[in-house]
Amino acid sequence: MKAVWYEELGPAREVLQYGEMDSPEPGPGEVRVKLHASGVNPADVKRRGLGTYGMEHPRIIPNSDGAGIIDAVGDGVTSIEVGQRVWLFNGQRQGRAFGTAAEYITLDAWLVSPLPDELSFNEGACLGIPCMTGHHNVFSDGPVTGQTVLVTGGAGAVGHYAVQWARWGGATVIATVSSDAKAEHAVAGGAHHTVNYRDDDAAQQILDQTDGKGVDRVVEVDLAANLDLTSRVLATGGTISVYATTGDPKNLMLRMALRNARLRFMVLHSVPRAAIDHARADITTWLAAGNGLHAVARIFPLDQCIEAHEFVESGDKLGTVVVTPNA
Repeated sequence: MKAVWYEELGPAREVLQYGEMDSPEPGPGEVRVKLHASGVNPADVKRRGLGTYGMEHPRIIPNSDGAGIIDAVGDGVTSIEVGQRVWLFNGQRQGRAFGTAAEYITLDAWLVSPLPDELSFNEGACLGIPCMTGHHNVFSDGPVTGQTVLVTGGAGAVGHYAVQWARWGGATVIATVSSDAKAEHAVAGGAHHTVNYRDDDAAQQILDQTDGKGVDRVVEVDLAANLDLTSRVLATGGTISVYATTGDPKNLMLRMALRNARLRFMVLHSVPRAAIDHARADITTWLAAGNGLHAVARIFPLDQCIEAHEFVESGDKLGTVVVTPNA
């Protein structure tokens, strides 16, 4: 099969290789997916470039998310059939070497889910890290009906889904953005209000929208960069759910203690199975009802995976970057 891999950490152009590898065979409890789309997320490029978890295996095929067709199943698999369209997550993660930047992937059957006929494979490749992370950060502390949820970076891949989930869950949704175009994107996803976080009075704008009470929950894309804002607008007893940060925030203890706040951190591959199952059940229901805006930022063929990784790193994307192994 055609695949992309790396055998050392570093810049995409220096370490990513494209060529032939043996096609994998599914073991007991596994399925093999003929991949039609591979989602490239910031976590994927950080693993390769920054070595988030080190070089865990001698050879790594990058990218965790994807979509395709089941073309073989291992012993004991009864939940899914050959020929079924599926989306998948955690293809390459801590403990797994081979991800979705290839023509085929084998993985545990529970990591794949049926892909509705109405969704393209490219859209299906958005449903892993972005959609499931958005869901977990919105609902990890229970229902949000009647609450106010602030989504920082509400036009990002995770943020856009978090906006949609919070609106679906019955919350009033405020999203921070950095441009008019991103504000339009967040509103299209369901945000009731948007605030440009670069405005000097951004915190006051958010407080004004909550009649001074502050927000009940924050879905946080960058704890360190946004701490000054979020610590001012979080309601007493509120929750901040963090899925990324660019550094170690200063005075975190003091700022959170003053709000009697709850602070939650997460990464998808360590989320408990019960929460994963909850997210996928909601995704299935949500999609069946015709919900979901799936932003595909740009599509690259597999032999341009280097360019795909570089595009993610550029910060210019609006949605999920997709690589197509079987175009």
